[in-house]
Amino acid sequence: MSSTPAETPAVTPGLNLLLTEVALAAARLAEAGVGSPRADAEELAGWIHGVTRGRLHTVPDREFDARYWEAVARRENREPLQHITGRAYFRYLELAVGPGVFVPRPETEVMVGWAIDRLRELDIAEPLIVDLCAGSGAIALAIAQEVPRAQVHAVELSDEALEWTRRNVEGSRVTLHQADARTALPELNGQVDLVISNPPYIPLTEWEYVATEARDYDPELALFSGEDGLDMIRALERTAHRLLRPGRWLAVEHSDQQGGSVQRIFLEELGWVEAGDHRDLTGRPRFFTARKDGLRP
Repeated sequence: MSSTPAETPAVTPGLNLLLTEVALAAARLAEAGVGSPRADAEELAGWIHGVTRGRLHTVPDREFDARYWEAVARRENREPLQHITGRAYFRYLELAVGPGVFVPRPETEVMVGWAIDRLRELDIAEPLIVDLCAGSGAIALAIAQEVPRAQVHAVELSDEALEWTRRNVEGSRVTLHQADARTALPELNGQVDLVISNPPYIPLTEWEYVATEARDYDPELALFSGEDGLDMIRALERTAHRLLRPGRWLAVEHSDQQGGSVQRIFLEELGWVEAGDHRDLTGRPRFFTARKDGLRP
């Protein structure tokens, strides 16, 4: 009979000590309600022992580091994996993250992929991009890395988040601004080719339903946005329209319950065309795009 999360898992003969401990850790994390217990147990083991997940089997038994179980206990208490290791992966990037900054999620990578494809289609030598509510800088850095000669501006308001953003963008082609996304960069009005954002969008009324890792560790400024979660997106509609060149694009992430609601914000009479939702890798509506009407100021 296969083991349940509460049971001690069977250990395959021939496993080294580290892999045996990883199996035990995965069972503990599953019992604690962690969504990806095996992957997290392996990631923590690799971080502690300085190897990739695929090389865990190469760690000799004599080099097993008991600090592994300290890290497992922190994850068991639902501290985000990325806060424990101090790193998050996003597309081709490894980012520094920790308390005070929103941890980038895989679903945002789909929106960034869409944006990179649109920028390549525009065939502009030096496209101008603005990332609003930049957080760790994941979106801005991915675009700067994958779109040669892109001029990327990242806007973040929080002092705590900016400590991480500055660390991540150092040495890159991203220009960082501490500013409110609602009023940022008036000097770029009418010049931008793409405005992109993963803003706060969780309704205040849904606080109790938010995953522990986000609710207790991600900054509230990056999570919640009014009673219906759309306050910042409403503001971004005005900011994006102000910044964009006629005919250029906006992309904004939202929850899988807000697709139709976001579309009602970006109306044709306000100067938006080709508006529509896009789905993430799980098939859920996840981000919205629209083009500024090229026939209107």
